[in-house]
Amino acid sequence: MRIPYLPARPFQQTLARLCKALAMAGTLALAAHLPANAATCDIEISGNDAMQFDKAAIEVSKSCKQFTVKLRHAGKLPKTAMGHNWVLSKTADVQAVANDGLAAGVAAQYVKAGDARVIAHTKVVGPGETDSVSFATAKLKDAESYTFFCSFPGHASIMKGTLKLVK
Repeated sequence: MRIPYLPARPFQQTLARLCKALAMAGTLALAAHLPANAATCDIEISGNDAMQFDKAAIEVSKSCKQFTVKLRHAGKLPKTAMGHNWVLSKTADVQAVANDGLAAGVAAQYVKAGDARVIAHTKVVGPGETDSVSFATAKLKDAESYTFFCSFPGHASIMKGTLKLVK
């Protein structure tokens, strides 16, 4: 079989285009395997009627000055029976923050007013509702353990996850 003659210039251009296309495909394939919040300074998290968040862990990049959490209620039960909020504190403070939140009541979003142990929190949301909270990542320390949880009565014991500061 005879290979047709290709002038050098078109062949080089075709080869360059092919290399660019392969590089782009490789970049896209790699990006598809990265965590959803790896290069961003925000995340969306949902709570459902089974008292579960759809994420068990959140990683916050040290490169972020602010981090935003958008909470969405994905359930159908009414807010009065199955409301959810998102509260962040040091892991060691979770139980005390939840207890004080319970005492503060629904009018305070189940978060004690002015509680210095609370790094950030959303309001309580019901089905189809959302709320967002942003906080300065300077409040987070490398060696500290952080937990996010729902402080709605009875939820904090199982509706929680970890938040970690990463490079």
